[in-house]
Amino acid sequence: MEGRLPEILARWRALGELLSDPDVAANTARVREVLRERAKLDRPARLFEDWLALRGEIAKAEPLLADPELGPLAREELDKLTARYAVLSETLADEAASDEADRADSVIMEVRPGIGGDEATLFARELMEMYRKFAEARGYKFEMLELQATELGGVREAVFSIAGREAYRTFKFEAGGHRVQRVPETETQGRIHTSAATVAVLPELEDVEADLKEEDLRIDTMRAGGPGGQKVNKTESAVRITHIPTGVVVKCQDEKSQHKNKARAMRILKSRVYDMRRMQAERERAAARKTQIGSGDRSERIRTYNFPQDRLTDHRLSENLHGLPGIMMGRLDPLVEALRKEERAERLKALDLKELEKES
Repeated sequence: MEGRLPEILARWRALGELLSDPDVAANTARVREVLRERAKLDRPARLFEDWLALRGEIAKAEPLLADPELGPLAREELDKLTARYAVLSETLADEAASDEADRADSVIMEVRPGIGGDEATLFARELMEMYRKFAEARGYKFEMLELQATELGGVREAVFSIAGREAYRTFKFEAGGHRVQRVPETETQGRIHTSAATVAVLPELEDVEADLKEEDLRIDTMRAGGPGGQKVNKTESAVRITHIPTGVVVKCQDEKSQHKNKARAMRILKSRVYDMRRMQAERERAAARKTQIGSGDRSERIRTYNFPQDRLTDHRLSENLHGLPGIMMGRLDPLVEALRKEERAERLKALDLKELEKES
C-alpha cells in the first residue's frame, strides 16, 4: 500500500458513492462485489482520512501561536494534536507498508536442521517446541502437519500450523537461519559446537488463491515409511505433490488416510507457492521501499543462541537478551515486541509523510 494511500482513499470514497447508485443497489451481486472491495480498503482509507484531518487541525492551530491572547491556548491544543499525530503516523506507517500476508490469522511453519549433524536435529526439535509453547501461551491453536523424527529424538523436518489473531504478524520474524552454540550432550571433552536450523513462516489466507491449476500438479502416491521401520504400512497412503511451474514439492505421510495426506499436502503447497511469489514481489520492492528488517530469506542468519553465555543475539536488533532457558520455554514476547518496534520505526522512515501531504 505504500505510496498509494491517496489512490486508496479516492477509490474507497468512489466505492462508497457507487453504493448510492440506484443501478448498483438493484444488483445484489454487484453490491457484494463493491462491499468486498471497500472492506479491504476500509482500514487504510479511514486511517489516512483521519491523518489528513488531524494535519489540517494542526495547520489551523499553528498561526495562532503568535497571537498574544490565544497563543497559550493554541500551544496547549497544538501539543495535544501533535501527540495524536505522532501516534497516528506510526499506525499509518504500519498499515501503509503492510501487505495481505500481515492480516493472516494462520501460518504454516517449517523447521529443518542445518549444519551440525545430530545436534542440529535436536536444536530443530527445540525450536519447534519453543514455538509450540509460545503459541499455546497466547491461546493459539498448534497443529502438527508433518514430522520426520530421528532415532535420537531430533527432527529432520517439522511442518506445523499455528492459528490465532495476527499469527503472521507475530511469527513472521522467525523466518531465517537460527544458530546455536553450546556443548552437546554427546560431547565428552566439553567442547562448544555450533549447529544451525532454518525456519520458514508461510501465511495462510483463506481468500487468497495461489492459482494452482490441476494441469500444473503432479501427484504421486507411495507407501509411508519412517526411521527404524516405524509408520510403515502396506497401502499407498503417502502423497507427494509437485507444482511443475515452480518446482515446489510437498510430501505428507503422517496420516493413514491418503485423502487426509493429500489435503494436508495441498494446504502446505498452496502456502509455499503463495509465499514464493510474495517474497519475489517483496524483493523487487525492497530496494526502493526499505521497510524490511532483514530480507526474510530462509538462508539469512537472523539469530544466535549462545548457551555458555546465556545470551540470545538477534542480529536485527542492537541489544542482546539473556535468560535462554526461559526463551526456549516459549517466552518470546519481549523479542517479538522489540522486532515490531524496530519494524515500525523503519516503516515510518520509509513513509514520506510530507510527500503524502503534497499529494493530498
